[in-house]
Amino acid sequence: MTEIYRLATVEDAERLQYITYEAYVTIRELGLQWPAANANIALIQDNVTTNECYVLEVDGEIKATVTLSKKDNIKFITDLPFIMWFAVDPLSQGTGIGMKLLTWVEETIIRDKLGASALTLATAEKHPWLLPMYERRGYERLKAFDSGNGDGTMHLLKKVVNPELHEVYLREKDKEKENQKEPHTI
Repeated sequence: MTEIYRLATVEDAERLQYITYEAYVTIRELGLQWPAANANIALIQDNVTTNECYVLEVDGEIKATVTLSKKDNIKFITDLPFIMWFAVDPLSQGTGIGMKLLTWVEETIIRDKLGASALTLATAEKHPWLLPMYERRGYERLKAFDSGNGDGTMHLLKKVVNPELHEVYLREKDKEKENQKEPHTI
């Protein structure tokens, strides 16, 4: 079995649409307003060209995908990297393929390439298994919010991938907050 981790290309759009659409059945059934749940080829291609869309290919066929957002989706909450659009081919679900891709992105891309101490993702409370699945993988709840679009309570989750660096990151953030509180004189 040959496994290849790589960035997706626009030529992968049809396969990515199939995987995402099939993997997001529960999301559509719950009425969650997630763009990936009903993405057409054009939206998939836009995701691939605008962000860093990673795939795990097994024996020449894409089996899982996850996107590292390059947009400012959550910059008002945190400057940590944000992943989205995680999907696994239904025929490969439960085999560990999706977890392999997530681990690779968390370690190779987020920790090693970007040098970030942690990453974030968001999921819906009303989804029956996503929140517990991410928590089992070491993600912790960072913030709960309701965007008012009918999705209900969403959770921004964080996973630390470099504990030592994350301690430094937290100290720097605390200093920034302190500096914002201090009155400035001229």
